[in-house]
Amino acid sequence: MSLGQGEVSERHDPAPSGAVTVRARTLGGWPLPEAVLTVTDASGTQVGRAPADSAGEATVQALPSGRYTAIVTALGHQPLARTAMVRQGNVVELDGVELSPVGGGDELPEPGLWHIDPAHSAIRATAKHLGISSIHGRFNEFGGEIRIARPVESSSVDVRIDAATVDTGNAQRDEHLRSGDFLDVANHPRIGFTSTGISRGHDHWDLDGELTLCGVTRPVRLETRFTGVGADPWGGTRASASASTILRREDFAMTFNQSLSTGIAAIGTTLRIELDVQAVFAEGAS
Repeated sequence: MSLGQGEVSERHDPAPSGAVTVRARTLGGWPLPEAVLTVTDASGTQVGRAPADSAGEATVQALPSGRYTAIVTALGHQPLARTAMVRQGNVVELDGVELSPVGGGDELPEPGLWHIDPAHSAIRATAKHLGISSIHGRFNEFGGEIRIARPVESSSVDVRIDAATVDTGNAQRDEHLRSGDFLDVANHPRIGFTSTGISRGHDHWDLDGELTLCGVTRPVRLETRFTGVGADPWGGTRASASASTILRREDFAMTFNQSLSTGIAAIGTTLRIELDVQAVFAEGAS
């Protein structure tokens, strides 16, 4: 029986003691298998704790009759507490338990394989120019896959970028960027990123991985935020995220520069990388 927010129902259980069960969901209705149900009595003492199963359901049993507080928690989500009146031989079902993401942000995508949609995504790079302004560029051709897992820390990301598609809006400058002074696309046509780990930050996710650029592979960390999940007009499901990091050009063998008479370098020593990614759900986790 489906119930609204805060409602409970009871079913008879042959056991002499009672129980509390919960079905935890995201705001989008996805099960939260990483959820944990903790039950405390009237004094605040923990009397039971149970992890959720793959459907997001958790049950604490062997509860004497009485008034309890059921607390549902899940990594990356705000905890939620409900009051449950347990009677002997009954199971109190808490339904409609939907956990909000931490910081009011955005729920996590469903576990499974997601394909990056380059037509609705962007990979941008920004460098300082003459110390007073910035040059903005982007890569026009790229692709990749995101495998969302539960727990989310077990997820993985793989991205491939065609280095020759760099585009700053100036053909002469773009040709220079493709040369050996910068991207050296003749010898290193592909830029690649493979994740090595995901961890929870204060209000974001830290996506660690190895970036291969100009034939050099180094660890990088992307500060990442999920920004939404929803249906698209073509019958599919899409998820979006934004990420950013700062790279030192010299770490990837891009040391070309010119000095001005004032002593200021014409090109900044760092690159700010920003990604806005939209991915399409391909298949659920097996």
